[in-house]
Amino acid sequence: MNKKIGLYFGTFNPIHIGHLVIANHMVEFSDLDEVWFVVTPQSPFKTKKSLLDNHHRYQLVYEAVKEYPKLKPSKIEFELPQPNYTVNTLVHLQEKFEKGHEFSLIMGEDNLKGFHKWKNHEVILENHSIYVYPRISEGEVQHQFKGHPKISRVSAPIMEISSTFIRSQHKLGKNIRPLLPESVWKYMDEMNFYR
Repeated sequence: MNKKIGLYFGTFNPIHIGHLVIANHMVEFSDLDEVWFVVTPQSPFKTKKSLLDNHHRYQLVYEAVKEYPKLKPSKIEFELPQPNYTVNTLVHLQEKFEKGHEFSLIMGEDNLKGFHKWKNHEVILENHSIYVYPRISEGEVQHQFKGHPKISRVSAPIMEISSTFIRSQHKLGKNIRPLLPESVWKYMDEMNFYR
């Protein structure tokens, strides 16, 4: 039987408790066996200015999930040419783990609303399932994705915490420690990140 892996893509700059709550909810309350945090080196949609170095963000994810056996850090996209698209990562994973793995995407509802703009989104949907968690956001989900057999909604808690908020408030000297897993806070503090 195939192991069902949910891929949770993000810059995780830094990873926070909102990410963990969602990933853990997905793995405990859906048919996924594991969730992999795929640390993206550079999104085609984001500038890199405030982005921590790849291996530091990977290390923060590693620190956050090390006590959760069903959650794993992944640096698979570090090996791929940049800028990279999700469709390429999926093809690469399929080739790398030929047998025994079934890969799905995990995305917030806000991302589903823009999914029709993704490179080769039809190919992604043809070959992979999508697990969607609720987000408060503007706009409509395109009609072709409503009630789609490959798209499942998982009623995870709505987490309105953002890495951007954490970075900006940390810089201002606010105590953002409760928003981060303890091990992430320690690493961030020791390394003096986002000051």
